[in-house]
Amino acid sequence: MIILPAIDLLDGVCVRLTRGDYNASEKVAEDPVLTARGFAEAGAEWLHMVDLDGAKAGEPRNFGTVARVIAAANLKVELGGGIRTMGTIEAAFGIGVSRVILGSVAISDPALVREAVTRFGERIAVGIDAMNGWAKAGGWLEDGNVHFAELARAMDEAGVRTIIYTDISRDGTLSGPNTAELKELNELVSADVIASGGIRNIVDISELRELGLSGAILGKSIYKGTIDLAEAVRCAGGESE
Repeated sequence: MIILPAIDLLDGVCVRLTRGDYNASEKVAEDPVLTARGFAEAGAEWLHMVDLDGAKAGEPRNFGTVARVIAAANLKVELGGGIRTMGTIEAAFGIGVSRVILGSVAISDPALVREAVTRFGERIAVGIDAMNGWAKAGGWLEDGNVHFAELARAMDEAGVRTIIYTDISRDGTLSGPNTAELKELNELVSADVIASGGIRNIVDISELRELGLSGAILGKSIYKGTIDLAEAVRCAGGESE
């Protein structure tokens, strides 16, 4: 299982939201580049980045910062937030992003997802962000009117190879991941499933690994110190904690 530390960008700095509430954002680090370098030094190979400004605006707002992170840190970066056209997908790859995360367009324009998968294969991931089992869109501000399982099945059939599942009600709360829905999702689709939302400690990492998930995204747990990133990387790889 792969551990992906997270950097969420809002107004140029690293923040964490609680349950997707932009009004409850908390600055957790000043410099995204230094933060990413620290993650690399701890043994991470992947970095999960979200352009929160872009998610609200409907188009990327932080490509410059993302490009600086990619140039300065020896990490593969997956990026989401406001990427809703083929042009922005191509632009993201143009600045060195390794994997693009499509969120809202998976609901509003599944044909674009299929086209992107045809062109870019496994470099396309879909992020499914759900509240009480129902998918959200538009930076978690809009109802998608589709159940997460139905959306996941459709994306799997479209050829998507990686699905990132976030339980919004747990995101940023350190209350533990939604293992029941993650288990259901992992058994439903052939795509790799990455867990996000609520992960708090090494016990959670072990449980997610036992479910057979392909990855786990860590945000507030790293910044608040409830998980040591280097230890999480070792645990996810099957080494003794």
